[in-house]
Amino acid sequence: MERLEYTRNQQAADVLASHYGRTPVAFVRSFGCQQSVNDGERLKGVLEDVGFTIAEEADGADVILFNTCAVREHAEQRAFGNIGALKALKDQNPALLIGVCGCMTEQKAVVDKIKKSYPYVDMALGANVADELPAILVEKLTTRKKALRVPQKRETIVEDIPQKRASGIKAFLPIMYGCDNYCSYCIVPYVRGRERSRKPAAIQKEFEELLAAGYKDITLLGQNVNSYGKGLKEKLDFSDLLTQLAAVPGEYKLRFMTSHPKDATRKMIDTIAENPRLCKHVHLPIQSGSNNILSRMNRKYAVEDYLALVKYAKETCPEMTFSTDIMVGFPGETEEDFEETMQLCKEVGFTQIFTFIYSKRSGTKAAELPDETTHRAKAARITRLKAQQEEQIADVAKGWLGKTYVCLVEGPARDDKTLLSARLDNNATVEFAGDKALVGHFVPITMQSIKGAILQGTLKQN
Repeated sequence: MERLEYTRNQQAADVLASHYGRTPVAFVRSFGCQQSVNDGERLKGVLEDVGFTIAEEADGADVILFNTCAVREHAEQRAFGNIGALKALKDQNPALLIGVCGCMTEQKAVVDKIKKSYPYVDMALGANVADELPAILVEKLTTRKKALRVPQKRETIVEDIPQKRASGIKAFLPIMYGCDNYCSYCIVPYVRGRERSRKPAAIQKEFEELLAAGYKDITLLGQNVNSYGKGLKEKLDFSDLLTQLAAVPGEYKLRFMTSHPKDATRKMIDTIAENPRLCKHVHLPIQSGSNNILSRMNRKYAVEDYLALVKYAKETCPEMTFSTDIMVGFPGETEEDFEETMQLCKEVGFTQIFTFIYSKRSGTKAAELPDETTHRAKAARITRLKAQQEEQIADVAKGWLGKTYVCLVEGPARDDKTLLSARLDNNATVEFAGDKALVGHFVPITMQSIKGAILQGTLKQN
């Protein structure tokens, strides 16, 4: 596996400056998971590095990039819908360059669709090409030819790519890329490649830079963080990396996602329990509570294994909470299978459940399976699961009410800008009245009530 250090493409910067004769403007929009969002931050960082200003809106931009996700059909549909809306901008400004990048464009069928149905798109780029973007733009501007080829899967790790992050408080920090699990429903290994770990020294360097820049909430990213260490000469696993990073002095919290249950260990639980800088929350996607369905999904663990780890975690660290992903309507899922999922959710007591109806992904094993359950039946199952979760989170939150927790204030509340929003160590969100000067600080908040999935609290006065 090739490892490179990012260097500014000065030649590309000079060509771009000469071509535009002014500071060009770029707009980047990312769809999908946190990894995609972080990829978008790198695209913005590289564009800034070669002279672009990053705009918040597409109108008036010289370059528009849509950074896409292919994990679920809904994300693809959203991306194509937004690509369609760009035609009017291209008509107004024929010199506008439009590019589509990310996981979607790693698939030949998608690139073929772009060629056929979206002729005003100029470029199709891969999922790991931020450092190559300036050269691609120069090629497009100088040759005036479209770059609509299926990207070659690139498994190079490039360090020190500049980033333009959306927040000055929270940051994503990727520790590895790709996936080796080949779950039968998932396209990720085919579009993001095999697992490859960043060197621990490079991760620590970026981590310390984030702390020095004032970031307080840092989330380690990977398709499967528990597999960290693959391909490294150093004998270091994910728990060891957590211990190494959490030893760095400072006022901050460390989170991570996503954990694959088959690789989540008691050592990881012990590490979280022992270190106050590690958040007492794990996102652990179960996908289904039926062993029959888990086997068909090729998840490589059983319900009993999952429940045993959760039980150990709650005994070792009673304040630890879990969230999960549930896929409803996987081919062959019966009512009995779904009831087993409902029962598992009750038993674990998740603080949050992300629910999805199974989305057929061409090229995966599951796409070949017969699927006789109607969409209406699948939607009804999700409705039942969501209703159960709403009741359950209210019961779980009762144990938090009346207690005071130190929380990081993230900004204005989503629906009521007169309030502030803060995050607990267990990943729950609390809204409270306070001065905006508290944003970015850890403050003690007493939990008073819960509204939906959001806690309501009051700032504890010293």
